[in-house]
Amino acid sequence: MDWTVAAGLVAGLLISIVTTPAGVSGAVFLLPVHLSVFGVPNPAVTPTNLLFNVVSGPGALWRYRRDGALRGPLARRLVAGTLPGVVAGAVIRVYALPGPGVFRLLIAFLLLPLGLWLCLRVLSAPAGRAPRGRAEPSPAALGGLALGVGVVGGVYGIGGGSLLGPVLAARGMPMAQLAPAALATTFVTSVVGAAAYALLSVAESGAVSPDWWLGLACGAGGLVGGYLGARLQPRLPERALRLLLGVLALALGGLYAVQAAL
Repeated sequence: MDWTVAAGLVAGLLISIVTTPAGVSGAVFLLPVHLSVFGVPNPAVTPTNLLFNVVSGPGALWRYRRDGALRGPLARRLVAGTLPGVVAGAVIRVYALPGPGVFRLLIAFLLLPLGLWLCLRVLSAPAGRAPRGRAEPSPAALGGLALGVGVVGGVYGIGGGSLLGPVLAARGMPMAQLAPAALATTFVTSVVGAAAYALLSVAESGAVSPDWWLGLACGAGGLVGGYLGARLQPRLPERALRLLLGVLALALGGLYAVQAAL
C-alpha cells in the first residue's frame, strides 16, 4: 500500500503538470497506469479515474479563476451538456460494457484523427500565429457535442472535457479560453460521475467502487501539479499549447490502439 500511494502521488503530479496547460486533466494517461502498474480491476478503474479528477481539479481551477480565465459562457454550456451524458455513461459502463477493449478502440478511433488534424493545422500555420479558426459552435451544436462526449467520458472515466478540448481546439478556439473551460467541465462531470458510480456500487456486487487510497493519492499529486500547470499556461505560446494538445491526443490514441490490438 505504501509504495502504491507514493507512486500514485508522483504519477498524478507529473502527468498534471504536463497536461493541464492544454486543458487535459491527466486522467486519460493515468488509466493505463492504473490497469497495468497498480492492477486496479474493471470497472473500478473508471470511478478511480473520476476520483482523481475530483481531487485534482480544484488546484488548476483555483489558479485559472484567480487569473480571470473562467469568465464567459463556454464552461457553463459545456457542463450543461456533459452532465446528463456522464450519468448515462456510468450506467452503460457498469451494465452493458464492462470490458476495457471496446473503450480502448473507441478512444483510439476518436483521438487519433483529432490529434493528427490538430497537429497538421498547427504546423501548417505561419510561425508565431495560431491556425485560423471558425466561430464558436452554436449553443445547440455545442450542447449536442458535449452530451455525446459526456457519455464517452462517463464510460471511460475522464469527465468529458479531455475529449472536448481537441475537438474545439481543432476548430481554432483560443487555448486561453478553451483550457479552463475544458478542465471545469472535467471537474464538474467527474463529481457527478463519481457519485453515480458510488450509487451503482450499492446495487452491484462486482468491483464498481473506486480504489479510494490510490485515487486520493493520485488526486493529491494532481492537485499540486494542476496548479503548477495552470500557472505555467499563460507563459506558453498559443502554437505550443495547440501542438501539445495534438501530441497528447495522438499519444493517447496510439497507446490504446496498440493495447486493443494485443
